[in-house]
Amino acid sequence: MFDEIMGKFEGSPSQQAVIRLLLERGFSVSDEGRVVSGGIEIPNTQIAREIGVDRRVVDSTTDAILDDPELRRIFQNISAIPSLMDLAPVLDLTVLTVEVDDADQPGIVATVTSLIADADISIRQTISEDPEFTDDPKLYVITDEPVPGDLLVEIRNLPFVRKVEF
Repeated sequence: MFDEIMGKFEGSPSQQAVIRLLLERGFSVSDEGRVVSGGIEIPNTQIAREIGVDRRVVDSTTDAILDDPELRRIFQNISAIPSLMDLAPVLDLTVLTVEVDDADQPGIVATVTSLIADADISIRQTISEDPEFTDDPKLYVITDEPVPGDLLVEIRNLPFVRKVEF
């Protein structure tokens, strides 16, 4: 899906940068062509400054989104989810990062979280990056307490896991 979206802006790397930012941040586009997060409007000048493009590129990108029924449906329904990852050190939480060989394989999240839950460790949040929107998707599991070494080894030894970090 990500490739299809980016393909619609194939001739404009600047517009692709706008699309990438909207997707990464979970920003949507209102009926008026404004970039919003929930009900809060984000000025196009701020978007442009963040990615180093002219404000008019943001305008033309949001216009193109609204002119395309498929893109309109996607970007009017996208939303951001608060992440505990950056707060983990402050809240004394642990972030476990799992990289896999094939992110499309079913059961990755269930297997990893089941192992953690079976060890009686409370999971506060899981974030699974979508392989359609990310080149190297990862699974992040935020726990109330550190994951013991033997469990890290057990997770690392799963056949689909390439790398584990915490």
